[in-house]
Amino acid sequence: MISPPNDSNGEMNSELKRSTMKQIKIIIEKHPDGYEAYPVGIKGVVVGEGDTYEEALRDVQSALKFHVETFGLDSLEGGEGPVLEAFVAEASL
Repeated sequence: MISPPNDSNGEMNSELKRSTMKQIKIIIEKHPDGYEAYPVGIKGVVVGEGDTYEEALRDVQSALKFHVETFGLDSLEGGEGPVLEAFVAEASL
């Protein structure tokens, strides 16, 4: 879950935080030199990376929080509404 940005004191009412949390689908790819993570269906580009799955996930969550602080919660909505499901498929060429 991605939590909303903090107020000027760095704190947030827990009720407000719960009511504005949003589920974001994250793709995490394993590469020879580490992991890359990115959200599906948001406006803009947000990428995280790390040596482990968990590091990449934490990094992209941090990047998403910064994205929301900069562009607002509306930036998490793609032009066609939320992504309901994400799939990975293989194709032969």
